[in-house]
Amino acid sequence: MNDLIKKQLVDAQATMDKAIAHCEAELTKIRAGKASAGMLDGIMVDYYGTPTPLAQVGGITTPDARTLIIQPWEKSLLVPIERAIMEANIGINPQNDGIIIRLVVPPLTEERRKDLVKKVKEEAERGRITVRNIRKDANSKIQKLKGESVSDDEIKTGEGEVQKITDAYILKVDKHAEVKEKDIMTI
Repeated sequence: MNDLIKKQLVDAQATMDKAIAHCEAELTKIRAGKASAGMLDGIMVDYYGTPTPLAQVGGITTPDARTLIIQPWEKSLLVPIERAIMEANIGINPQNDGIIIRLVVPPLTEERRKDLVKKVKEEAERGRITVRNIRKDANSKIQKLKGESVSDDEIKTGEGEVQKITDAYILKVDKHAEVKEKDIMTI
């Protein structure tokens, strides 16, 4: 296979790896009734006027399956952390006892579980669309190689390889979504 086509395949694979990682991160943010520090990943706290990720202003622990405890590095951050959690609208009310912030994850209702599964399906579809767009870009780059001493057969072979890679990555997205759905629906 031509080196130019191999480079396009490697680039496409690297970009698809990033797409899968992003999809995994988005799926992690969807809570499944169990407490996990990942639920708080997108929350930014006002740290002396600078938006700072929650994980950088305090320690996050999960003493049991339904509780998260946030221990701020500074006591003055208790109120800003509490405010940031409320504004993030993650469906959990923080309990501030003056030393730590406790988050008790409520059990999911059947209706809420179904809504979360819909969110998982939407996120998985976004991941699949991203992978397909990467395939489209890779194929168009391979097509542009026609003028650079690359034969039609090599281009066809390259496009076939791109399709194989795409199929493998879409399967990965589906597996991640399936695991998350199972996690949500398990009581």
